[in-house]
Formats: sequence, structure tokens, C-alpha cells
Amino acid sequence: MPLAIDSATAGLAYLLGSIPFGYLLVRIFRHEDIRHSGSGNIGATNVMRSGGKGLGAVTFLLDVLKGLCAVLLCGWIAARMGASPLVRTNATALAALCAILGHVYTVWLGFKGGKGVATAFGVFLALAPWAALAGLGLFALVFAASRYVSLASIVSAAAFPVLALLLPHGLRTPWSTSVLFLVPLIVIAKHRQNIARLISGTEYRFGKTRTNPA
Repeated sequence: MPLAIDSATAGLAYLLGSIPFGYLLVRIFRHEDIRHSGSGNIGATNVMRSGGKGLGAVTFLLDVLKGLCAVLLCGWIAARMGASPLVRTNATALAALCAILGHVYTVWLGFKGGKGVATAFGVFLALAPWAALAGLGLFALVFAASRYVSLASIVSAAAFPVLALLLPHGLRTPWSTSVLFLVPLIVIAKHRQNIARLISGTEYRFGKTRTNPA
């Protein structure tokens, strides 16, 4: 039974996470390929910076929702299959990881996707909502002080595992705890070019005239 649940969880969560909303919205409403604009990233930030503020906001919302729905739906399926609380916890953690991998390595775009920030927020809203909201607050503070979206994303991702361990949420298992660290590591790894530009002082600051990729 756990193997069947894990297989269903992994496949469904990956496919939900792999829906490239940023690419689809820009293609449908602006008849452009977002991969040829700005940084080439399909995430909300690049959509917004490329002139589609409304589309960027919708992209962010949909990317959050797909992460949230992937975890909640897989948890519901596991419950319907008669899984124990421990198995459900592990199944939802697996769903969170696979949803992020789907977004970052989407099968529909040659396994190239976004950086996973919005989708990570969505999966963490399902797994550890208080920590996710605290992470969002930290993101807002760092962004307000620096105007760097990348720095705010990196700091909040790095802080999330600590917040999740300190703040209350549901049943914890060794696997679910591991996912609390794995997902932020993926998000931070996808920002490695941003980290290099932050160190060199060439990173794009939100609201400034764009001269560097993000």
C-alpha cells in the first residue's frame, strides 16, 4: 500500500508542479515566449519585470496554488486509500518535493523551469503554514530593506527549516523533516547565479532600470 501511495503521490504532484503558468499566460495574453525575455525564467518575477505586472501577479498566485493543491490533493488521496497518519505525512512530504521538482524541471519545457519560490511557499502552506507565513513576513522585510527579490527569496528559504522546527505544525517524521530542508536547498541552488551577482554588486534591484539578468 505505501508503494502504491508513493507512486500516485509522486506522479500527480510532479505533473501539477510542472504546469508552466508563467509561460502559458504570457503565450496566451501577449503572444510571446517568456523564455526569450529578461532572464528567460518562467517565474512570476521575470513575467512581471518583462512588462506584465498583472500577469506576474497571476503567475505567482497560480504557482502558489499548484504547490498547495499538490500537497493537499495527495494527502486526500492517501487518506482515501486508507493510509495511516504516518504514511499520509510521508506522502504529503513526497508530494511537496515532487511539486517543486516539477516546477524547476518541467517536462513540458525540456525540463527547464522556474526557481521554485512561489511553489515552495504553496507546498509549505500545506505542510507547515505558520512557518510559511513567517517566511513570507521575512521575505517582505528583506525585500523592503534591500529591493532585491533574489536576496529576500534566499534568506526566507534559508530560514524556513528553522522556522518549521520552532513553530508548531502536524505530525513529523524523519522523511518529512528532511523535505523541510531539501526544498529550500533546491530553491537556493536555483539562485546560484543571483548569489554570484549579489556578491559582485551587479544584481538587479527591483524598481531600477534593468541592466542585468535576474
